[in-house]
Amino acid sequence: MKCIDVYKQYFAADCVYNGVKRRGVSVALTSISESGTIKYEVTVSFFPHADESDFSISYDACASTVIYEGAGRRSKKREAALFEDLRSIADETAAFLDGKIYWDKPLIEARFG
Repeated sequence: MKCIDVYKQYFAADCVYNGVKRRGVSVALTSISESGTIKYEVTVSFFPHADESDFSISYDACASTVIYEGAGRRSKKREAALFEDLRSIADETAAFLDGKIYWDKPLIEARFG
């Protein structure tokens, strides 16, 4: 199995999970390929972000949504199309955890893989 973060970025956020206030979120678009199939999923993971240097991810406030699965391999064209809907899907996934992503407040630059 080959997993690649096509996109990953951290943003300011608001979430309380397991009684802990979360002020940051990691948003990722990941491709997972195995035996001629490809799957893409959007993952949000809220973390405390107690200060500007705190990027310690706590994986208890995490949720994923599979947005594509089928035969084939990675495709830049497909990834560009999936990326267009990333924010709305991440917002829906975050809502599952009663979280809010502040897209206008990035904590780090986007990373593309």
